[in-house]
Amino acid sequence: MDVLDEATTPVLPARTIGGAWLDVADRILRAGIPATWDAKPTREIRTVTLEVAEPRPDDPQIARFADPERLAWMHANFTEFRRVRALGDAASYASRLFDYLRTGRDQIRWVIDRLAADPTRRDAVITTLEPTLDTSYVPCVSLLDFWIPDGRLELVVAAHSIDFGTKGYANLVELAELQHRVAHALEIPVGRLLMSVKSAHIYEPELEPMRTVVAASRRAAVR
Repeated sequence: MDVLDEATTPVLPARTIGGAWLDVADRILRAGIPATWDAKPTREIRTVTLEVAEPRPDDPQIARFADPERLAWMHANFTEFRRVRALGDAASYASRLFDYLRTGRDQIRWVIDRLAADPTRRDAVITTLEPTLDTSYVPCVSLLDFWIPDGRLELVVAAHSIDFGTKGYANLVELAELQHRVAHALEIPVGRLLMSVKSAHIYEPELEPMRTVVAASRRAAVR
């Protein structure tokens, strides 16, 4: 497979979210092409889909190799109803999911109720986009689609861009947490987590640190 093929439309299966994070990072490091995001140079692969068989928020690889401060920052983004200063005072994911457009609409509760009423539904879909308010910042994770195809709750996610150097693992942890939350409420097992990302990238200053992380994870895997 040549570099162009590796940089475009791969589907990357993994057993865990930690494995998915490291596999995507490895692909970016080996085959990523030059790009920019907010005028900052990156390496990216395009339209990648992660297919995680056993998504667990308490992932041992992420616990070992990820930055605890980044994990804490993303957890706050998904749980605290506040403006996020680092994102230009944009609404947090928690606000978007549990108080959509500041109307009190709990989208996760809506998903649970919809699937509880009819587990065959294919339209338990919610969004983090708030078009009338998102004038500058557009959330990276934009769509969450829950369904129960084979008795297990699957989550299909769409994202325009994910940084797999410093944030991607934290996004995966929080999405897995949401998936487990909905499955627990429905009293069914958790199935796959699928995440389609238009631009999976690493910022240039993070390339060498990520090479170190990926190499360390590979060494740990063969012991």
